[in-house]
Amino acid sequence: MRYEVNTKLSPQEALQQALHHFGPEGMGLEIVDQNASCLVFEGGGGHVAVTACPGDTAKAKTRIELETREWDYAVRQFMDQVH
Repeated sequence: MRYEVNTKLSPQEALQQALHHFGPEGMGLEIVDQNASCLVFEGGGGHVAVTACPGDTAKAKTRIELETREWDYAVRQFMDQVH
């Protein structure tokens, strides 16, 4: 499933929040790929990919795109936290 949310966080802050939410200290997923704009986690038979891009307006500093399999509830929780 694919999701998208806008946030006032910077792209770097958004990825840091994703790391805390989904990573070893949060949901316990393993980080399998990481770069300046994307994090990919795996575990529990599924995955979560988080991409943070600069937003189009002053209100939405960052657009976060999320793709998941088996982690929809955790993704929706994350979206509520950063929105």
